[in-house]
Amino acid sequence: MRGQLILIEGLDRSGKSTQAGLLTERLAQAHSSQLYKFPDRSTPIGALINKYLTDSSFQLDDHSAHLLFSANRWELYTELLQALNDGKFVVLDRYIYSGIAYSLAKSSLKHASSELGDVDWLYSPDKGLPKPDLTLFLSLSIEELGKRKGWGQERYELEQFQKEVKSCFLRILDPSKDSTVHLVNVEGKSIHEVQQVIWDVVVEAGCDKLTELPVQKLD
Repeated sequence: MRGQLILIEGLDRSGKSTQAGLLTERLAQAHSSQLYKFPDRSTPIGALINKYLTDSSFQLDDHSAHLLFSANRWELYTELLQALNDGKFVVLDRYIYSGIAYSLAKSSLKHASSELGDVDWLYSPDKGLPKPDLTLFLSLSIEELGKRKGWGQERYELEQFQKEVKSCFLRILDPSKDSTVHLVNVEGKSIHEVQQVIWDVVVEAGCDKLTELPVQKLD
């Protein structure tokens, strides 16, 4: 028996970090649980990513940036697998889909014909990482995002860019193609209301219980 891997994705300031923390606490009532946030800025590669995100004078080629975010996830590969196989429920705050959506958005807005516009190329560095048993995408309007506290403090928190990111997320997270993906509309909902919606989805998907199924890998 192993724990389950639950991912919460969303735009910047969408409330995903708050909800990821609340879900981890809820799961801990019956199981051992652990929260991982990506990028993990505490690792050697994560420190470089943090500088890139917070220092506008620090420049990286977009291809290099995309691969750095993937490398950051691989830094925790063994730890993630061990946690799941030890029976822990693991909640992820961002994962591979953020990496793909943000790189796609950069390519689209720059009208650049390159690997950054190729979903297969963007996805390939993450092949072999654990696949979430459940992926939740928190969706709300860009207008609502702009009203939230702290908006605009990091490199990618710009309205036009976030609109494109949202479009790219919806392109790669399609519930009709992957039954483990769920879109959660959080527009106008309180933190408690969103928390309950998320928990209802988790329970309905059976992701609140240990499973005998092996950990799936992204392929």
